[in-house]
Amino acid sequence: MMLVEETTVPQAALPVEEFKAHLRLGSGFSGASVQDAVLESFLRAAMAAIEARTGKILIARAFTYTVTFWRRPEVQSLPVAPVNAVTSVEIRNGTGAAEVVDPGDYRLVQDGQAPGLRATGSLLPVIPRGGSAVIGFAAGYAEDWAGLPADLAQAVMLLAAHYYEYRNETALGQGCMPFGVTSLIERYRVMRIGTGVRT
Repeated sequence: MMLVEETTVPQAALPVEEFKAHLRLGSGFSGASVQDAVLESFLRAAMAAIEARTGKILIARAFTYTVTFWRRPEVQSLPVAPVNAVTSVEIRNGTGAAEVVDPGDYRLVQDGQAPGLRATGSLLPVIPRGGSAVIGFAAGYAEDWAGLPADLAQAVMLLAAHYYEYRNETALGQGCMPFGVTSLIERYRVMRIGTGVRT
């Protein structure tokens, strides 16, 4: 199983100016934008860390998910949420030849924690021996920063600020996340009790 991010968070969607204000950096000076690339990198790192910890995609983008077998013959869970649309499903044989599955043969199970791909009939298409299924989908809470839930946006700011403040610190290499961030994202974390997908 492999998840690939097909598109990245566009630069315009990153709140660099808001982050400067959060850090209380000076403005109106010549060269005020000299740190923009660094601040952008910390914002991207903070978003990636929060997405990894919660399994939730913040800014909308496209993904492909490749599986070599269905977890259940009638439904396949998707690894992140919220999924807004399934854009394609392909079945590939052992040589890599692909057959596009009719969109009428499946539907998206929208779920805040465990979205999935469900057959409209009784079963999903058969994956041949040595083959795979490639699911294309779009996921994310919002197209831009303004559309994010306030607690997730604040968590990104806090974590990016933490990275900025401790950018030269090498002793914090144990994957620590500040308490304020963990408390903000706690309700978004997935409790893994089973592998099923709710309908």
